[in-house]
This record gives sequence, structure tokens and C-alpha cells, in this order.
Amino acid sequence: MDPVGCEVNATMLTARIRKGRHSAGPSSFALDVSIEVSPGVTILFGPSGAGKSTLLDCIAGLARPDEGQITVDGEVLFDSARGIHVPAPKRRTAYVFQTLALFPHLSAEENVAYGLKDFQEKERREKVEAILKAFRVEKLRKQRPGGISGGEKQRIALARSLVSEPRVLLLDEPLTGLDAELKAAIVDDLRAWNAAKGIPILYVTHSREEVDALGERVIALDNGRVRSAGAPMDVLDAPRRTKLAQAAGFENLLSATVLDLREGDGVMRVRLEESTCEIEVPLGYVAVGSRVRVAVRAGDILLATERPHRLSARNVMEGRIVSLEQRGMMAIARVDCGVAFIVHITPGAVRALELTAGLRVWLVLKTHSCHLVE
Repeated sequence: MDPVGCEVNATMLTARIRKGRHSAGPSSFALDVSIEVSPGVTILFGPSGAGKSTLLDCIAGLARPDEGQITVDGEVLFDSARGIHVPAPKRRTAYVFQTLALFPHLSAEENVAYGLKDFQEKERREKVEAILKAFRVEKLRKQRPGGISGGEKQRIALARSLVSEPRVLLLDEPLTGLDAELKAAIVDDLRAWNAAKGIPILYVTHSREEVDALGERVIALDNGRVRSAGAPMDVLDAPRRTKLAQAAGFENLLSATVLDLREGDGVMRVRLEESTCEIEVPLGYVAVGSRVRVAVRAGDILLATERPHRLSARNVMEGRIVSLEQRGMMAIARVDCGVAFIVHITPGAVRALELTAGLRVWLVLKTHSCHLVE
């Protein structure tokens, strides 16, 4: 088994992890990360299998590192050199899973009060009342989980985790299945609660929509490594790896060959896949003839029914619409330019431009909407 190490602090979470899969066969996966997390909501983002949940398990005490140190608010929870390993129930770390695991036979207030058995009755009632009010579910106190909505269950699960006033909150995709507006409303209440408490909140997701709705800071994880960290736009609008690009919503991932470098212009010319389609992309540290991967968001591509002229955008490609599909308030066009592109447009644009399958069109793409990924 590969070694594991982790460090955590109350207002700054620092983790160093090296952990291979625990299996009899060989495994190429190893978690090897270094992160810092301050009070507030920090998104841990990445594709499935990136190591997000394993990292949370180490912090919570559900997975025991082979080496390293974990501290919260100056208290040592794990130290391999000193032989210290505080059990998970004593770490004052709240952990909310996607399944929520509310007790179906208990009412909302009984679920929330479950972890307060060591408190006097009066104090227990006061704590439960305050947290139910903070998460706007005080009117549901007598109802059981089977009779309330999904969003209300999430609020009760958060209230149950936070009523004991933990020092760290870990959220492993607890809002999956809720719409973006409801997610944002719940997290707004969570932020309001945390404004007074000031604890680090680490929120795991692989959904770009959740990052945009919820995140203050993002740590992007892929294949057990931290690839970037910072503001959501800085991290996910220019992903460095293919899996992160896919997770971040880059629908077009294209192989390309470098044709020439134009250092004075800060660009290079590439040929897409095996086609004759050539575009300009930002200059990379590669040689002519190198193979690269180019990621482009479907929403960053403009579509025209006449050849555009005198544009600042450097890439104009002629093609034909292969198919049109409407999904909610968005239309998805698949366009063949010798290379298949996915383009997102509004239903209004489809009507105004009279777009149909088979129509000749031109795609317009800015150079800096093209991102080189590994």
C-alpha cells in the first residue's frame, strides 16, 4: 500500500496525500495532493475517480493515512510519527453525504437532535430550534423525511450536521438532483450560518453548474493530483487537462497538428484532426509537427448563415448543420466543418436565422476561446 499523508488546520486546510488503491492487482492511481482551504465554501472539483471523496475521508478520519499529520484548530487529530489517530466521532468534523441518511422513523427535529444527547434538555431544544430556523425548516419539525421534499431533506441533513457546531464541514455532493436555483438558495443559507462560525467548508462536486452557482474558490483535482486552484473562472475557464475540460463543460475536444508558430502574434496555426480545417490557437511551448489537444466550449462559438467579414475573431470555418436539438432553453447544433463541432445557440436564434439540418453555415471562433489541454 502506498503511503498516505494529510495535514488540516481550522482556518487553513493543508493536505498532502499519497494513496494507492487498496486492491490485489496493480493500480496506476495514487492520490498525491497539496491544498489550502480557508473559512468559507471551497469547491473540490474534478471528474469521477479523481480522489475527491478519498481526500474527505482522510480529513474526517474514515480513512487512516499511512503517514503525515492532521490538525484542526491546533489540535492534532492524526500524526503518524507520534502514533496519534483520533477516532472520527471525536474530530468535530461534520460530513454530509449524497445519500443524506436521515432516520426515516424520526421527525425532522428528532433527526437534528440525535447528536446532542450529552446536552441538557433546555439547551438541546434551543440549539435545535435555532438551526431549524437558520435553514428555514422550522415548520417541518414534526414531519418525517418520507413526507417532505428533496430540498427540505437536504436542509434538515445540513442542520443535523451543523447543530453540534463542528470545526470543519465536508460535503460530498449533497445537493445532487436539485435545480440550480434551489442549490444556490440552500448554500446562501449555509453561508449565512457560517458568517458567524467561520469554519472551512469543503464541497465536492464534478458538476460545472454547481461550481458556477456555489463556489467562492475552486480546487481542481484530476487523477489524484491538484491541477489548479483559485477563483472559479480562473480555474475552470482554462483547464489544463482533458478530463477537467470535459467536466468543466468544454463540449469540443479536438486533436490537432501544429503547422507553424507565430511568436510575434502570440498564436500558432493548427490543423484539426485529419481534416483540412485550420485554426489559430494561443501559442504553446510545442514544436511544429507536434500533436496537441484543443478544448472549445460550445457556447463560445458563433454561427452565421452568411460568410462574415472584417472580424477581430481569427477563425471562420464553413460547414453544414448535421442536426438540431432543443434542450430546455438551449438549442444544440452539430456542424460538420470537416471536423464535427457542437454549438450552443438560443431557440430564438434558430428561428431568426431559420436554421435547419443541411443548411450551409459559418462558425466563428476567437483564438482565446481555444484552450490547449494535456
